[in-house]
Amino acid sequence: MVWLHDLSYLVGGAALANGVPHFVSGVMGRPFQSPFARPPGEGLSSSTVNVAWGFLNFVVGYLLIARVGSFDIRASDQAGAAGLGLLAMGLLTARLFGRFHGGNAPTDG
Repeated sequence: MVWLHDLSYLVGGAALANGVPHFVSGVMGRPFQSPFARPPGEGLSSSTVNVAWGFLNFVVGYLLIARVGSFDIRASDQAGAAGLGLLAMGLLTARLFGRFHGGNAPTDG
């Protein structure tokens, strides 16, 4: 059942990565896409909603990484699982949010 711990670390890493753009946009006072907007994931939510959603993602990430099993940052399988979750969610959100903010096809100057 050790693979269940690694799966938890993978999803926890993804949750931490997902929390970053929401939390940062929120504390900067900027609206940002969220699951609570209309249409979900495409419309903009308030900065307050994004701070709350980002924080919830951080809490879920913490619970999945720090409270499941005995996470050891020096164990390559565990750190790798969390890192892979961070990378996968980072790439996914870069593509998804990039279509709204011009990041998928940047222009010169």
